[in-house]
Amino acid sequence: MDVNGTSSQVRGRPQPEAAGSGQGAPVGGPEGMRLLGESLLAQSEEILRETVARTVESGEIVDALVQSSFEKICVGSTLAVARWIAGEDLEVTNDAAREASKIFGELAAHRAASLNEVTRRSLWWRNVMKDALKASASELGVADDALAEAQSMVQLSIEFSILRMCESFEQERRRVDEELSRREEELAFLATHDPLTGLPNRTLILDRVEQMLARAARNQTPVAALFIDVDNFKNINDTLGHAAGDELLRAVAARLEGVVRNADAVGRLGGDEFVVIAEELTLSAAPELVAERLLEALGHSFELHAETTVRVTVTASIGIAVGLRTSADELLRDADIAMYRAKWDGKNRYAVFESGMEDTVRDRMELDMDLRDALEREQFFLVYQPTFALSDMAPTGVEALIRWRHPERGVVPPDAFIPLLEETGLIVEVGRWVLREACRQTAAWRQAGHPIDVAVNVSARQLDTDELLEDIKGALRDAALGAEALTIEITETTLMRDVERTVERLEQIKRLGVRIAIDDFGTGYSSLAHLQRFPVDALKIDRSFISGLRHNREGETLIRTLVQLGKALSIETFAEGIEREHELALLKDEDCDNGQGYLFARPLDPAGIEGFFAEAASQPRRRSPAGSNSGSRASTPATHSPNTSTSTSVPTSSSAGR
Repeated sequence: MDVNGTSSQVRGRPQPEAAGSGQGAPVGGPEGMRLLGESLLAQSEEILRETVARTVESGEIVDALVQSSFEKICVGSTLAVARWIAGEDLEVTNDAAREASKIFGELAAHRAASLNEVTRRSLWWRNVMKDALKASASELGVADDALAEAQSMVQLSIEFSILRMCESFEQERRRVDEELSRREEELAFLATHDPLTGLPNRTLILDRVEQMLARAARNQTPVAALFIDVDNFKNINDTLGHAAGDELLRAVAARLEGVVRNADAVGRLGGDEFVVIAEELTLSAAPELVAERLLEALGHSFELHAETTVRVTVTASIGIAVGLRTSADELLRDADIAMYRAKWDGKNRYAVFESGMEDTVRDRMELDMDLRDALEREQFFLVYQPTFALSDMAPTGVEALIRWRHPERGVVPPDAFIPLLEETGLIVEVGRWVLREACRQTAAWRQAGHPIDVAVNVSARQLDTDELLEDIKGALRDAALGAEALTIEITETTLMRDVERTVERLEQIKRLGVRIAIDDFGTGYSSLAHLQRFPVDALKIDRSFISGLRHNREGETLIRTLVQLGKALSIETFAEGIEREHELALLKDEDCDNGQGYLFARPLDPAGIEGFFAEAASQPRRRSPAGSNSGSRASTPATHSPNTSTSTSVPTSSSAGR
């Protein structure tokens, strides 16, 4: 049925009785209008049912939510218009109009019904209302003029409703358009900017670099890219949490932006990597000077609001690539390569890309990848360097030193892979293996009748983990080795990173019965007060002080001071890297307790150590007279030579042995 058509009259409740019904002229004017209005009020439910019926007859699929909304509008509009027709003020329709507008807005916002559908249903309600008025006028004897006026009021009501409905849909359309426009702007921004810092991302930076290279080629002006990587950023995330890490990245971004020129651009490439691109460089704005300003800016501490407010200091490694390239990717790649060079050279510095760097970096990265599989493929092995009591040159134990036998490169020097283990965090897993293997081997020597103690180096990363204590317990338990046979060596620099936390961790280790030694003593700026707090058993004087004895007499004063410090604290002193007779003689004169070095023995494999201790046990020893400078080898074991059949060929780098 067409929405403009009519149907059978609405049948319903008895109609209100007209004054003088059936006895005179039709009722018109206000009285007739009152009768029609009251008749509609009495038929409101029937009008709703008839409107719903026509909706169903149309064959449309009716959504339950939409149907409920239309029924509310239908009932409200019917009652309001009926009261208006019955003689109440037009204001009676306002509440219904507001409710209808609200529902229309909800329908539009939820895309529940189209404007066309809402209009159709409104017109069906209008037709039902007109049919009801016509039937009531006939039954009540209402004059045609009153009927016409009532129907015109219904028509006026529906026109207002459609107008409000159109306004609601138009408002929603504008709102949706504005929202879509805003979302498009957001998506466009997110496509070209980093959501965390708001800086240009890799996509936008590459585009800007391409434009910069094109201008530089036309104008023959210098260009540069500075690749910036925050050093040790993972430690911030691991210790303070990712929220603090994100806060730090935002602060770093703001600080970088505050340093560069307006003509330059700062971007974030991802993670803890940033980039600065610069063109039209001058002597006052050379890339090296820019890098120095960036490093200086980052050197000031940052205040982070983690669980508590903390101040952290970070450094960065910066790689610089200068000059024209065939593409933006190539310029950034060269800057990235130089950044890795700066990181490998010690961090907190910059490096300028040079020819040949790419091969070096590629080789280092290949080594990094191979290193990740080395433990699983059982490519690591341990060698052991004997230690001695300098009073009578009796062997006292060994220090376990890790080596890597690469299937293609051969034995890789420790200096080449231990820093990589530290950077990647693999040092924790590898360090756990070293502990277990060293304890296992020491237990085997002891069962064979050699009372050997073993010292194992523990890295800063291992000391930071809660797993270290369990790793030590597990290594001793699995090897059935007494705790007194194990010494844990920790560098002085590591101890000074977080004194309070270090003291707590060392006390936990000490309660196991394990000995603790400070390695590389004299290089970490610890004070007497700190040494008194650390529960340590031995100070291992750094090899640099021993080697310094060859060049100046001030070295003797330093050795004397360090040894006397140990004596004052009742801590054993231990000299590393003894390679010459006069070094040994001076250490004996100063009453240093223990030592190790190539003068006695290079690092040996397990079989070599067993033979070394067996031969040492079979030879008599005598105590060297105090102050003896004869350098006689009679006081050292006869098996000190690196050329004995039990020695292991190892590199002679600083980390290869003591």
